[in-house]
Amino acid sequence: MKSPAEYLTGPVFQLTYPTGEVAESVPVVTYDDALLALEEALADAEEYKYLLLRAIRRNAPETVAPEATTITAETAVVPMYAEAA
Repeated sequence: MKSPAEYLTGPVFQLTYPTGEVAESVPVVTYDDALLALEEALADAEEYKYLLLRAIRRNAPETVAPEATTITAETAVVPMYAEAA
């Protein structure tokens, strides 16, 4: 996996005060570079998610799905919440 800084391909500037003094070493990037880095990170996240889910499916033990609940006319319907008093 890439670190967040590896997604930034554009120049990174240091924030300075009007006096020229560096302000707490805060890196600054352009809006377009930040959007590009974010889009690349999201694309990588989708790929990692796909690979992780595929690995989980391959290594998961075979399980039998439980029987589907059959709802008939005689099935009691119970409210989820008690009536507000």
